Amino acid sequence: MYHLATVFPPVRRVGRLPISRDQFMLLMAAINQLFLALDIYLAHGLNGQIRAYEWIPIIFGVIAGVLLLLAGLLAFRNRPLATVIANLVFTASIIVGLMGIYFHLARTTVPGNPLSDQTVNLLIWAPPVLGPFVFALVGVLGISAAWVEEPADSGRLRLLGSSHIQMPYSKTRAYFFIVSIGVLVTLISSVLDHARLNFENRWVWLPIMAGIFATITAFILGVIRQPSRGDLTVYTASMLLLIAVGIIGFVLHLNSNLVAQGTIIIERFLRGSPTLAPLLFANMGGLGLLVLLEPGEPQT
Repeated sequence: MYHLATVFPPVRRVGRLPISRDQFMLLMAAINQLFLALDIYLAHGLNGQIRAYEWIPIIFGVIAGVLLLLAGLLAFRNRPLATVIANLVFTASIIVGLMGIYFHLARTTVPGNPLSDQTVNLLIWAPPVLGPFVFALVGVLGISAAWVEEPADSGRLRLLGSSHIQMPYSKTRAYFFIVSIGVLVTLISSVLDHARLNFENRWVWLPIMAGIFATITAFILGVIRQPSRGDLTVYTASMLLLIAVGIIGFVLHLNSNLVAQGTIIIERFLRGSPTLAPLLFANMGGLGLLVLLEPGEPQT
C-alpha cells in the first residue's frame, strides 16, 4: 500500500489492490469530466439561455468522460491503444481549458483600459477566471497517469513500443505537485466567489485556511524525496480536512438555497450559492489520498 501503509500500518493486511494507482487516477479524471460538464451546464444556464460556444465544454465533458471510461475498459485488453485514446482526450481537455480561461479573462477587462480600477471588481463578479483551468488540470493529471512508469517511482515512463523517457520527478512527486496546484486553483476560486459577500459569513474562512494548509503541504511533499511518516501524516490530515470542508460547504450551500420547510426551488439553485462548488475541495482531497497508493502496476 506504499505511503498509505506508512501512515496506517494496518492496511498492509489488505494486500495489493486489483487496479493500479494510475487506473484510479484515470477513473477520477473521467468522473471529473462528467461532473465538470454538469457544473458548467448549471453555471452557463444562469441567464436562461446557453450561447452556442458555451456548449463546447459541456458537450466535451460528457464525450470525454464516456471515452475515458471506455478507454479504461479497453486498457485491460489493449493498454497501448487505450493510452493513445486517453492522451488525445486529455490533450483536447487542456485546449478546452485554456480556451475557457481566455474567454473568461476577456470578460474581466474594460475595453480600452484593461488595467482600470474596475478590474478587481470584474474579477469577482465576472465568470470565474480559473474555473476552466480545471479542464487543463485534469488533462495534465490524465496524461501523467496514462503512461506506465517502470520501474515504479523512477520517473522513467514507457512510451509506445520500447521507447522510454526520463522525467525529472517520479510520478508520485509529480502527483503531489499537481494536487498542490489543483488545491490552489480551488482556493483562489473560492476566495473570489466569497468576496462577493465581503467574507461576512465566518464559515467562508474554513475553506480558505484549509486550502492554504493543503496547498503548502502537498507542495512540500513534492519537494521532499523521501518523506517521513510525520510528513505523510500531516499531508493525509490536510487531504481529509479538504474532504470534510467540501462536505460541510456542500451542506451549507444546499441549506442556503432551500426556502422555508426545506422547499426546493430550482431558480434558487441556479442563481444562489453554487451547490457543487464546495465539492471541488472534497474532490482534491480524494485525489490527494490516491497519491498515497502503491505506484506500480498490478501483476497479471
